[in-house]
Amino acid sequence: MRENDMLEKDEIFSKVLRAGRRTYFFDVRATKADDYYITITESKKFTEEDGSFHFKKHKIYLYKEDFAAFSEILEEMTAYVLNNKGEEVISERHQKDFKREYPLETISDEKPVAEKSFTDIDFDDI
Repeated sequence: MRENDMLEKDEIFSKVLRAGRRTYFFDVRATKADDYYITITESKKFTEEDGSFHFKKHKIYLYKEDFAAFSEILEEMTAYVLNNKGEEVISERHQKDFKREYPLETISDEKPVAEKSFTDIDFDDI
């Protein structure tokens, strides 16, 4: 049997979630004994200085006996984050046009802690 035929047999049901540079793959797969389990794969794209890119992948195998506990903890953790930090995405602070809306942190009674300075060069400027 060809390798592609084996892959098609193993993957029973799949969903994809694209989230910026990250892509999450949720796959139901079959064991040799024809039982099902889930794999969750995070694939993240990294671009090299020369313009080439590669993907780093991380995979979790989730078996039926762990579904209930996994689901319960995942629900608890997501609720905790949303209840304590809301649904606002704060990653825009990593954008080059981000403006800080609050003062720098201070250490005891000292002057504010300065951020490291750097030169922000856009690829188009070169």
